[in-house]
Parts: sequence; C-alpha cells; structure tokens
Amino acid sequence: MPSALRWSGHVRMLSHVQRLLRDDRGLTVVLTGRDLSLADVIRVAREGASVALAPTALERMAAARRVAEQVIERGTPAYGLTTGLGIRKTAKIHDPGHDRLVLRQHLIAHPPYTPPDVVRAAALRLANALAQATTVARPVLAERLVTALNDDTLPAVRLRGSVGESDLAAMADLAEGVLGDLELAQGEAVALLNQSSFATGWGALAVHDAVGLLDALDVAGALDLEALGANRTLLEPTIAVVRPYPGLRSTLDRLNGLLAGTAAVPRALQDPLTFRTLPHVNGAARDAFGFILGQLAIELNSAQANPLVVVEEGVVVSVGNFEMIPLATALDLARLALAPALTSACERALKLLQPHLTDLPEGLAERTGLAESAYSELGIALQALTAEARLLAQPVSHEVVSSSQAGGIEDRMTMAPLAARRLAEMTELGTRIVAVELLLAAQACDLRGAELGAGTRRARDAVRSVAPFLREGDLLPEIEPLVALVRSGRIAAS
Repeated sequence: MPSALRWSGHVRMLSHVQRLLRDDRGLTVVLTGRDLSLADVIRVAREGASVALAPTALERMAAARRVAEQVIERGTPAYGLTTGLGIRKTAKIHDPGHDRLVLRQHLIAHPPYTPPDVVRAAALRLANALAQATTVARPVLAERLVTALNDDTLPAVRLRGSVGESDLAAMADLAEGVLGDLELAQGEAVALLNQSSFATGWGALAVHDAVGLLDALDVAGALDLEALGANRTLLEPTIAVVRPYPGLRSTLDRLNGLLAGTAAVPRALQDPLTFRTLPHVNGAARDAFGFILGQLAIELNSAQANPLVVVEEGVVVSVGNFEMIPLATALDLARLALAPALTSACERALKLLQPHLTDLPEGLAERTGLAESAYSELGIALQALTAEARLLAQPVSHEVVSSSQAGGIEDRMTMAPLAARRLAEMTELGTRIVAVELLLAAQACDLRGAELGAGTRRARDAVRSVAPFLREGDLLPEIEPLVALVRSGRIAAS
C-alpha cells in the first residue's frame, strides 16, 4: 500500500475512534475477545458501563480448558501448565495449590497505587484476553473479573514493579484481589500473570486523553493566531497539496474552520516560527496518533500471554506473545509527537506576553505603564510545566534489563507500563499548558478587540465563562477551572 494511503487510513481511524467515543455510552460492553474498542474501554473505565461475557466466548474458554486438561493428563511438558515458570521451566507441577502460591509469590509491586480508572481498564482488558480463549483459564476467572467490574469491587493495584514483559506485578495485585477464596486450577496462575493488560489498559486511557489534548491544542493555537494578529498565509490549503501529509491537511482544514469569519488584519509578513508552523507541528502529531491508534486497536484484542492454547489443534505451545515492543514503541512515539506541539504552544503563549511582538501592554495588562505584573509571572510557571512535559518524552522502550535474572533467560524488557504512565503524566501537564495558553490568548484577543472567527469566538467565550478579563488591580484568576474546562473536552469541541 502506498505510504500516503496508509497514513490517510490511520487518520481516518483517528476520526472514526473520536466518533465512537461520543456514541452509545450507556450500552453494556459485551466481551468476545475479538472486538474490544477504545470507546468500550473509556465507557467501562470512566463512565461505569456494565460488562458481560458473550456466551460464545464462554464456550470457547471451556473448550480451551479441555485442551489444557488433556495436556495435563498426557503429562506433556507445557510451560506454566505442567511445568514451573522461568528458570524453573523443567520442574514438574504436582501440588494442587501450586498456582495460588505462584500468584501470591508475584505480589512484588510497589506503591503508589494506580488510579481507579486504570485498574478498571486493566481488568476489562484482562477479561477480554481470557474471553479470547487462548489461555488455559476456566470461564469462571473471566466471570469473576466481570462481576468485580460491575459491582465496582476491584482491588487496589500498585503501579511500580513491572518491566513490560508481561505486567507480572500489577497482574498479581489485580488477580489476588479479584479471586477471593477461589482456588486456581493447574496452569491458571500463568494465564492471569503473563498478560500485559495493565500497560494496555493504561495506554488506552492515555492515548484517548492525548488525542483530546491534540484537539485542544488546535483550538488554542487558532486563538493564538487571533491574539497575535498572525499572517493567515500559514493556513493556505496549497501547503498540504505540495506536501501531502494527511495530518497536515486535516489540521489546516480544522484551523481554517475555527477562524472562519475572522476580521483580524495580519500585522507582519513573517511571524515567529511557532505560529507559522502550527499546522505542520500539530499535523505531524495527528499522523503519529493515527498509527498509534492502529497499534492500540490490535493490542486490545491480541493474545498477549504465554503459553498459547490452540484449540483447533488441541495443543498448548510456548510463545513470546508477552513481548510488548509494538505497544511500548507506540506509546514512546505518542510522547515524542506531543512534545513539539507542547513546546510550540508554550512559546506562542510566551510571545503573547512580549509587547515588541504584539503591540499590546506588557504582561497583557489592561493598559500600558502599570507597575503591576498582570500575567507576566505566568510565563515562569508555563516554562516549568513545559520543561517537565518535554523531559517525559524520553523513550523508555530501549531500556535494558540485567541478564542475571532467572539464570539469564529473562533478558528483555520494554517498560510498557512506564511508557503508558509517562504519556498520562505528559497529557496532564499538556492540559495545564493549554489552559494557560488559552487564558493569555483570550486576554490578548480582548485587548486587541478584533472580531474573532466562529470557532475562536466560542473558545474565547468558554474561557471567559470561568476566567474574567484581567483588569487593573485584579488578582490572577484560578487556573483549575480552566484546566477542568480543557479536560472536559469543551474546548476541543469548539
């Protein structure tokens, strides 16, 4: 497939996912193991949607367990089913209580504790993995997870201690808390532990939030253009004709839509780069997230465990499906793509505080010549937030692990849980950066008195609903209502 068409497909997928996130929020999510969507994860993790297991999934799980029992009866070596784990892969299992002991010996995680929506996302992803019927787990394990989701009785899960080759530490906390007094059948410990549902669930939430942040960055960027009185040639549609990136084209279309009807007059032939390259920077991020969403869609419905049950062949095979490099590198890419967009947003906001660039009062004060700092000091906090966000962009999927672990056989790690956590942290910082950016842009627009475009006017009005125009002698408005406004999606919908 030509690269332009492939990337275009990723961007269409991004738009499709965004539409799904707005639809059917009250329906029960039925797990089949094959069609869990990002929208489903959001509905269950954050909106309390109920969950059910498809009858066909329960039937397939029962069939997979029968295969496991046959392997046990034959005494065939099968990793984690008839043998120990890791370096103990040659030891045979005899004790019926072995699997619960294995589970409890993996309670190695460290605080702090994971946010509840992440625990729900991880539990949903694990239940869907079991419903796929590629593990040796009985249907009752998936049913326990679904009951805990619906009753909102999931346990606390500690967030540190997993290296990304399965989320052993987090999965042990989750499984131990959900199982209660239920005894595990032979081989079920590895079915619960050797999964990457924690990283996948957290990654899904973080990617969803990052996509929303990217939409808000477009809106704030458009308001920046109004605030500066930027030259609109940077939005010429021809830009995407001669440089046909789908993300660039969609970003240009969105910015032009937001600015439709503006009466602002350009003040300079060439504006600072962070204004002139706004569509290119945000467009590149949009292309990247098209790819990332494609990876995530695959991972939400993939068999991540070892061993793998092949029902049709009646075998249990040892595989490396716990390798999370596709997800980890996608989450690294998400942060790398967001970093330039956030640093550019910061620079545009800082430029609005500089009179020689805006012809507006210093610090966006109500009038020139005041001794008070007005909004000037916000620039320091903005730089601090942006520096912290930028530092989170460092990739983690190239980390190395000591080959001394497990006699040298466990010599890989992806740090996928950390990749997801850092994306979530970066997105939270980005939400605050956009909140400050909007506050400054709204003040500059009001000082300039220009007639805004339809979309930028809605954004300015939304800002003013929680933060009034800063007049002489006023204290700075509280930033948290603005952060909540950006987080809610109202700005992105402008």
